[in-house]
Amino acid sequence: MKRNKYYRAFRFWLDELGRRFHFIKLLQNISREKYDEKLSAAVLYGILSAIAINFFYQPGHVYSAGATGLAQILQAQLANHLGVNLQLSLIYYAINIPLMILAWYQIGQKFTILTFITVSFSSLFMEWIPDLTLTADPIINALFGGVLMGLGIGLALRANISSGGMDVLILTIRKRTGRQVGNLSLALNGGIILLAGLSFGWTYAFYSLVTLFVSTRVTDLVFTKQRKMQAMIVTSCPERVIKEIHAKLERGVTILNDAEGAYEHERKAVLITINHYPGRIP
Repeated sequence: MKRNKYYRAFRFWLDELGRRFHFIKLLQNISREKYDEKLSAAVLYGILSAIAINFFYQPGHVYSAGATGLAQILQAQLANHLGVNLQLSLIYYAINIPLMILAWYQIGQKFTILTFITVSFSSLFMEWIPDLTLTADPIINALFGGVLMGLGIGLALRANISSGGMDVLILTIRKRTGRQVGNLSLALNGGIILLAGLSFGWTYAFYSLVTLFVSTRVTDLVFTKQRKMQAMIVTSCPERVIKEIHAKLERGVTILNDAEGAYEHERKAVLITINHYPGRIP
């Protein structure tokens, strides 16, 4: 009797959670969109990023960009000033939790679930793969770490998944302000590199710039080409269409008002949006 009571309570809680957050529907949608490919890319990103961090960045005192670099700086500051030695994977995960909450409400639920899976794999592999010093040369560490990190990010992008971290913040700011992704990325990553320079010396900021440049170039090589598709939509309900474009495509929209239908002379709006999607080299 008592067991049935707990079972009914558990079922009620599970059904309510599923109804409120649409988990079942979201997972079904993800599975229809090459779930195995996305999961494999998330695992590969986790392995490659963890090797880059544990084999090259940490031993060479090279600070990555994004949430990883911020986690490295926080770990070093806590150890140096407070004597608190926290695991990098734990700090990295803690940084991503509020960003995942932000993504859930501002970007999209499917995007958040896939990003959460990728971040979880990255944190797990950071913990499971042991630290190993292959060389003490910071330039070599910056170069090889950048290659591996860029490879992991490129594979994730080709599978249309995000590695989390500052990507969430950049997409949220772009959605609200319409600013270019490149400029936002440069500003945020530049701020992290500046923080590394102020905290540990400008030599380390230089190494971080080297690894950022290398990882960006490798990402471009892996994520080889990006096709653009422009869509022009004529509608009498522009606000509803814009809301769906923001929610599902996460793209900006240009509005041309005062259009008129030729048949019924109804006032309409013209919406123009450009969707970027990856293409593979044949």
